[in-house]
Amino acid sequence: MDNLRIRKIINFAKERKSCSIAELMEKFGVSSATIHRDIDLLAKRDVIERVRGGIIYNDAPNARATSADYQERVVARRAEKIAAARRALALVEEGDIVFLDSSTTVYELALLLMQSKLDHLTVITNAIPVMHLFRKFPPHWSMIGLGGNYDPQLNSILGAAALEHLSRFNVTKAFVSAFGLDDKTATTNHEQQAEILRRVLDAADKRYLIIDHTKIGRKGIYRIAARGGFDAILTDRSKDSR
Repeated sequence: MDNLRIRKIINFAKERKSCSIAELMEKFGVSSATIHRDIDLLAKRDVIERVRGGIIYNDAPNARATSADYQERVVARRAEKIAAARRALALVEEGDIVFLDSSTTVYELALLLMQSKLDHLTVITNAIPVMHLFRKFPPHWSMIGLGGNYDPQLNSILGAAALEHLSRFNVTKAFVSAFGLDDKTATTNHEQQAEILRRVLDAADKRYLIIDHTKIGRKGIYRIAARGGFDAILTDRSKDSR
């Protein structure tokens, strides 16, 4: 998947609002099969909506969340994110109550869970894109979206109300990501995000950090948790996972 082309398709669709498959093939010089793969990816992430013979840009809140930023993070290093998310998927069991954070890496885990064979699962999240997936999850699963203040940069629900809502629930397994992970600490650059992640990690029976290898060695401003505070660190490379 060509991430640069994906970004250009997003910008083109946002500018045009709607366009045909033929226009996209001509604009980006790719085959029908290639453009359909790109469209499938963007439709899964609610960036666009498919219509007969073309696409419409999704101008809903989760597609606007950009500072161009969010949608670019969705497609950046996707192969690495999927590889790390697959390691996390293997840890989810029947009857779990899982918390999924608002990172684009954990979003890949949400997509994988949609395809799983689990009969009984509860998903709790503060991530707007994951909440948009609720309609696609098995209807017999339990789905809980936290209430609170919407943060457009992170496309998530944060703040005091979200923290209070979270305090009502048990969590068997928390899956979170981070801006960076050094020898001591997992960190983020967002204060309210750090606060909600610390709260859910304190409440969870098991704590898992999902992170692609490019974030190892980086340091953000706000502390999420000590490196040793996770039951496992899951990356796209086996030598980085533990």
